[in-house]
Parts: sequence; structure tokens; C-alpha cells
Amino acid sequence: MISDSSNSNALLPGLRKAAIAMVTLGDEVASQVFRFLAEDEIQTLSGEISRISSVSSEQAQKVLEEFHELEMAHRQLSEGGLDYAKKVLNNAFGPDRAKVIVDRVLRSMGGEIPTFQMLQKADPQQAAKYIQDESPQTIALILSHLDSTAAAALLMALPAEIRGAVSMRMARLEQISPDVVGRIAAILEQRLRSLGQMRSEALGGIPAVAAMLNRMEANSGQELLQQIEETDGDLGFAIRNLMFVFDDMLLIDALGIREVLTRVDKKVLTIALKGTSENLRAHFFGNMSERGGAMLKEDMDMLGPIKIREVEAAQQEIIKIVRDLEAEGVVNLKATVGEQFVV
Repeated sequence: MISDSSNSNALLPGLRKAAIAMVTLGDEVASQVFRFLAEDEIQTLSGEISRISSVSSEQAQKVLEEFHELEMAHRQLSEGGLDYAKKVLNNAFGPDRAKVIVDRVLRSMGGEIPTFQMLQKADPQQAAKYIQDESPQTIALILSHLDSTAAAALLMALPAEIRGAVSMRMARLEQISPDVVGRIAAILEQRLRSLGQMRSEALGGIPAVAAMLNRMEANSGQELLQQIEETDGDLGFAIRNLMFVFDDMLLIDALGIREVLTRVDKKVLTIALKGTSENLRAHFFGNMSERGGAMLKEDMDMLGPIKIREVEAAQQEIIKIVRDLEAEGVVNLKATVGEQFVV
């Protein structure tokens, strides 16, 4: 059963994933599941199973992890309601992944939810033209319903003079009536109908702003944070304390760095360290074998000049790994972000 693999589960249709899950779980579990399916569903699923020649261990694991996420979301929604489910899923999987899971589950249950999905795939420059004349509070509400990557791109496409005000209002955003959100989403959908498809759900607040700033280019994010700090020092301090930048890797202990090294792609690490300080490079080299460190230094020397945006993209990829480790309890970023150190 273990051999051929797809590069990514993200593009697999739902039927294929269901078939992979049944093959992975085995005949006995599959037969129990079939008892709850209609006859036409059994025929369709059986046909898909028959077309699977093999399933890689990586593919099987990803499908089962997705099944677990969706099942967990169903359970939290039925037991504690939407707000409770969002809170649990945010803690378990992080805000961006939680949005995707809640959205999918609500749609599968026939739930009607306000959506700003068109902005997820719309060109930021185009989308900014449709919202830049709205009040900062309304723009903040819209950005809070995007994942942090899309929110960062859209914020940077807005006029520079309103970015600080929008970010501050987003950080202070509290619970908004679903009716209000729904009306704004409906109006925006009409305006953006020509720009693409949709996808949704999110929360504002300080964590959302910190995540958004983390995904901007380093200079742009720091400049915007300084604007917020100049206007409201306490708010800026709270946002900064939730941000984690690549230089903060210096404050992660040896165990955490070694765990990062086991998960990061060697090429990504080479590019990320190419554009950082000698102290931070030494922090990584000091937690590698002598031979591994020597090979990495050699790869960095052979790399030649690298564009800044490529370095920052590689560093963001490693930061995501660190965030995953934090969610798993392997590292504790609350004791690192916001602290001062000398490099």
C-alpha cells in the first residue's frame, strides 16, 4: 500500500480523499462506514477505491490529519457553538488553518456564513481600489476576515496614509454583529464579482495584526509598527510582543533549534541564513554536526548573491515551522518575542 505519492493533497478532490481514507483505515473500518452511506454513495466510493493502485505513507497521513481536523470541528460546533469551535480550533491549529476548517465544515452543514472570499484570490492592487474609500473601521473589519497573508498584501496596496489607522482599528476590533458583517460582505461581493472566487472567516484583534505584520516585507512591517507605536505606545507594544521575527531565533534554545533543523529544507535554510547576522548563523551552526555545518557554509558560499525577497520568503518559511513547533509545545515563544538582545 506504500509507494506512489502525490505532491500535495491540497488539489485532491473530496471523493479521492475519502477513498484514500478508506484504503488507509482498512477493510473492517471501511465496512462500518459503508453502513451509513446510501447505495449510490457506496457505488461511487467503491469505484474510486478500485482506481487506487497505492497510497504513500505521507499522503495517507495528510488525509487522516484533515479528516481529524474536520471531525474535531464538527464536534466543537455541535457541542459548544460557533464561537467556542473557533476558539478551540484557533488554539489547536492557528488562526489561518482554523478559518479554513470552520468554513468547510459550515458549508458541509449548510450553514450560511458571511464571506469575504473574493478578496482571498483577488489581485491586491485591484481590490484596494474597491475598499480604500471606506472608513478605516470598515476596512479593518474586511481585513480581519482574510488570512494574514492576504490581509498583509491588501493592506500594503492601500494608500500609505491610512495603513496605520486601519491596523490600529483592526487590533481594537471587538465582536461585530453577524448581520453587519453579512451586509458588508454582500456589498463587497457585488463590487468584486469580476475579480474572482471566494473563501472566509476570521477574527480581528491584536494577534491578527501581529500575524499580518509578520508576513509583510521586513522594512514595511517595521515601519507600520512604528507608526502605530507613535500613535498608541501601549497598543504598539502589545502587537510587537506577539510578533516573531527571524532574529528572534537567537532566543530559541538548543533543543528548539535542533528540532527546526530536522524539519526545514536544507535549501531553504541556506537561503535564509545567507541574509542574516553572524551571531544567528553561529547559533544554527552550533547545533549542527561539524560536517553538517561545514557543508552548509560551503552551500552558502556557492549560492552567490540572493534577492532580499527570496531571503525573506525563506525566513518566513522557517518562522512557520517555529510557529508549528510552538503549537505542538516544543518551543515557547511567549518567553522570546518582544525581548531585547544584542547581535
